[in-house]
Amino acid sequence: MMEDGDLKINLNSKLNFMLIYEKEILITPEFIDQNNHVNNVQFAHWVEMIAAEHWDLLKHKSKYAGNIWFLMEHHIQYKKQVYLGETLIVRTHPENPEGIRQPRKVEFYRDGELMVDSLTKWVMIHPETEKIVRIEQDWLESFH
Repeated sequence: MMEDGDLKINLNSKLNFMLIYEKEILITPEFIDQNNHVNNVQFAHWVEMIAAEHWDLLKHKSKYAGNIWFLMEHHIQYKKQVYLGETLIVRTHPENPEGIRQPRKVEFYRDGELMVDSLTKWVMIHPETEKIVRIEQDWLESFH
């Protein structure tokens, strides 16, 4: 549960702090479009970027380290505009697997307010065979 930019722990959740990753992004001119706000396509890029960064930090603790993630589905909701000079906090975590799909939540906050909300679904691919790797439903527990 998120409130005012602070992370609040839901005691019923099995989400581990190691599974939460965040970074700060300063909005500079290259992110601004003709409407003088951050281009929506830029948020999609950041969603992929933060997912990749997070996996790079975690994969050495996983038996799936040699595999790659492939984005299958992307839902993004733009709640408010973001402008030049503002700072965003981007927060991400994987959610419980759904069969072969691994959902990932990515949220963008400005001054504690949710600006953009994203849910993506990924599948794991073996890099040599290019076939889907079936992840175990409890695989995230290895990060506890």
